[in-house]
Amino acid sequence: MNADFQTPILDSIEETADLRALSHEELQLLATELRNDTVRNVSATGGHLGASLGVVELTLALHHVFETPHDRLIWDVGHQCYPHKILTGRRNRMPTIRKGDGISGFTKRSESIYDPFGAGHSSTSISAGLGMAVASDLNQDDRRVVAVIGDGAMTAGMAYEAMNNAGAMDTKLIVVLNDNDMSIAPPVGAMSAYLSRLISSKQFRSVRHFAKEIARKFPRPLERAAYKVDEYARGMMTGGTLFEELGFYYVGPIDGHNLDHLLPVLRNLRDDKVPGPVLLHVVTEKGHGYKPAEQSSDKYHGVATFDLMTGRQHKTKANAPSYTNVFAQSLISLADEDDKIIAITAAMPSGTGLDKFADAYPERCFDVGIAEQHAVTFAAGMASEGYKPFAAIYSTFLQRAYDQVVHDVAIQSLPVRFAIDRAGYVGADGSTHCGAFDLAYLCTLPNMVVMAPSDEAELVRMIATAAGLDDRPCAIRYPRGEGIGIELPPTGEAIEIGCGRVLKAGSVAAILSLGASSNYALKAAEELEARGLSITVVDARFAKPIDEALIAKLARDHQALITVEEGAIGGFGAQVSQFLANNSFLDHGLKFRMMTMPDVFIEQDKPEVQLAKAGLSAADVVATVLDALDGSMETLLTQPIASG
Repeated sequence: MNADFQTPILDSIEETADLRALSHEELQLLATELRNDTVRNVSATGGHLGASLGVVELTLALHHVFETPHDRLIWDVGHQCYPHKILTGRRNRMPTIRKGDGISGFTKRSESIYDPFGAGHSSTSISAGLGMAVASDLNQDDRRVVAVIGDGAMTAGMAYEAMNNAGAMDTKLIVVLNDNDMSIAPPVGAMSAYLSRLISSKQFRSVRHFAKEIARKFPRPLERAAYKVDEYARGMMTGGTLFEELGFYYVGPIDGHNLDHLLPVLRNLRDDKVPGPVLLHVVTEKGHGYKPAEQSSDKYHGVATFDLMTGRQHKTKANAPSYTNVFAQSLISLADEDDKIIAITAAMPSGTGLDKFADAYPERCFDVGIAEQHAVTFAAGMASEGYKPFAAIYSTFLQRAYDQVVHDVAIQSLPVRFAIDRAGYVGADGSTHCGAFDLAYLCTLPNMVVMAPSDEAELVRMIATAAGLDDRPCAIRYPRGEGIGIELPPTGEAIEIGCGRVLKAGSVAAILSLGASSNYALKAAEELEARGLSITVVDARFAKPIDEALIAKLARDHQALITVEEGAIGGFGAQVSQFLANNSFLDHGLKFRMMTMPDVFIEQDKPEVQLAKAGLSAADVVATVLDALDGSMETLLTQPIASG
């Protein structure tokens, strides 16, 4: 790639209406400019590059053919939305993408009228699109609705629920299946493009619709036979019988990088007046047009900043192992000794570290696709047969399977072990991926054990604890990123269930922290000690069951008790407060405070900045302790509060 590339056509695009004025030849040139501009931007910011490069031509074609933003264009997940953002008035803000006070890495309603539906999690686009299309019909608006969904997102059950619903209605909805990984239909080519153009045409659709109406006058068996002849004849030519069974009119597959194929088919679908949903199948390549991405095993799905010419990523060297890697290595070590240990992930093998487990034990590692509900119940089924499943799922993704956690796991006391990665703030992915709610939604469940390690050595011990817990489910929540650099034990020793540990003993105030918050609590204690206050710091270890004996001692022996957790209101602190209230510890002068995430969604930024915005930094812990002591230590405020 030439680093000095020019973008004269792209420079002229201020809104999508400008796109629609371009000639076919200009669109071809614009595709190259847009691809180069996308690469240039992401090389400086990092982000999701591969998927965005794969939809350059498709993005151009959709905005050229459809009257966006009046026509609704919905991008599933949003990993592929960078070219869309560049074309819809946000090009000058691309250097801020995924940064504090910058634009989101996903589509976001509050950001642009061109983003009719926000995303971050997968498989929502067809449901949302159908809702918009029905609303448009009720309003009698002349509006097209287009939902773009990838083949990976199509593995989720929600997508099929939506298609089944859409197929039973006459609502006009266009679904574009962006097939960029596995081909579910014959290879594309000139003949396929011709057939797609033919069957998407007004003439063909009108004749077919007329024929179907005539067929309805036949006796029922003849009507069914006529329908099947048409359906399977087209299926043999083009594929898509599955979608036809769901009630969609299938068109494709076509080359998603060829504007000569894309534009006429999209125009046909735009102008088509026949009711009912349509699925257009386009085949694309992640990373298309940028050699380093094409040659990479992950197609530059998510990248750090990189050298524009070589594609070499500028990754910082880790000072300590990540929690994800510690989990993976610990689980492998346990699996070496116990052939009942099973690993399950929902389309995130590398993100959860289970790609390493799969290398070691491929027959005992299961990637079920984007299907968190199935993953949980699948794990429950294995647990019911005596296996020890570890379901490694991001905190925000486990939200999608809450009913299964309750109904299929907790009620039956099945020993499914949930390894919950990305707990707490996650930085650049913002609110859609923030692991805020797992403590609140798990601690309410009878029979559930919930653990949170304060460091990577504790994670090793908790994995061993989980492996030995055979009479009920449990969860271990741990943050994204590096540990603190502590030495790891050679083997994990199980922790007594519900048993916390004292990290520092004091007398005036006690800080009861959960998980990684313990590190901020220790920093705060140092500052408070420097001000003359004797501080106890306790690592709770367990959000449920809580260490009631230890908490009772903290309440009796200290003037103030503060809980700290990187989770939403209603989690660990709520467990502690109910225990204190129900046992009269709050009736006799104890100053009690809970520090949790605030009741707002905090957008993308550096994790440490998000933590400070949330009021959960070491400085905030210091301020909370002093506030709890109710001004009795005013003389200690002569020094500034430390940041952290």
